[in-house]
Amino acid sequence: MSLSYESSGVRYDQLDAFKRACQQAARTTAGQLAAHGYAEPASTRGESAYLMEAADHYLAHVEEGLGTKNLVADAVYAATGKNFYREIAIDTVATIVNDLITCGARPVSVAMHAAVGDSGWFADEPRMRALVDGWAEGCRKAAAVWGGGETPTLKGIVEPAAIVLAGSAVGRIAPKSRRITGDVRDGDAIVFLASTGVQTNGLSLCRLIAGRLPQGYQTPLGYGDPRTYGEALLAASAIYVDFVTRCQDAGVKLNYVAHVTGHGWRKLMRLEEPFVYEITTPRPIPALFRFLMAAGPIDLREAYATFNMGVGFAAYVAPGAVDATLAAAQAAGHDAWVAGRVKKEGARKAVTIPSLGLAYEGDTLQVR
Repeated sequence: MSLSYESSGVRYDQLDAFKRACQQAARTTAGQLAAHGYAEPASTRGESAYLMEAADHYLAHVEEGLGTKNLVADAVYAATGKNFYREIAIDTVATIVNDLITCGARPVSVAMHAAVGDSGWFADEPRMRALVDGWAEGCRKAAAVWGGGETPTLKGIVEPAAIVLAGSAVGRIAPKSRRITGDVRDGDAIVFLASTGVQTNGLSLCRLIAGRLPQGYQTPLGYGDPRTYGEALLAASAIYVDFVTRCQDAGVKLNYVAHVTGHGWRKLMRLEEPFVYEITTPRPIPALFRFLMAAGPIDLREAYATFNMGVGFAAYVAPGAVDATLAAAQAAGHDAWVAGRVKKEGARKAVTIPSLGLAYEGDTLQVR
């Protein structure tokens, strides 16, 4: 029987219903911004970052969490002594700033929230130091200051041996022309930037699979990859801030960008306006995802609806801007390629991958 993300206890229909309810209630508070000299742009709700507009700039704010990836790091640490908390910290910063940059806001300050069930968690010096060093490194990669944070001990809420990692960031867009607005048009090219692996989404399902393997996270990955399953899962996430800022500095217009996290490739249609995002050149499935699909098993449709499948970020640009977009990505050290195009087909909203026989209609992504 094929596994789904729901098999691991994650149901997006329930989560997204709560998110939509929050958006509706939050809109009623927008008038509070006027006293601070800001206003709420009409299209900010439902996007990855919240925007506040002033006369000559925008401020952006994001709150994000790592999820359960650190439980993989804990299991690998206990079994092998290998410490991946530097990577875990980078992951957490990445999931925050990659959301923030989607509107064009450059991260200014990042804050850490690290909740534990017992303060003894911090007594493991190598693990604690790896977390601290990794967080600082993530901030440097994002060209942002580590501004502070909170470290509550939540006995009875968080397990004594666990840590819950999350954080927030504030960013700024100036001049205002650097905002990424969602000005997508029929015929735009879709440029993909590679991920480093699962990054920060789908880990609950990955952990479920590990529990069914005789060697757990020590299972050899195979498919030409020399790592174990656990090592492959714990590769640090890519940070895409440098790609967007290089595009901005070079005057390359990004019509829209998407951080490919929860909901897998369905996130490609996050923009409210209906378009068909046709992926004509998907790359071969990376080894880690081939392993997951075989070990689950997970069928093709579920895999692309849950995981990033080797794609961490997507940019939609006019055909004439493709070469400059690819050059910016490559200059920032990202593997990038033209993967497809945007099509206008009336009111239809969908992501299609014709070569794989996959199509995800608009009703499969309900984040607004």
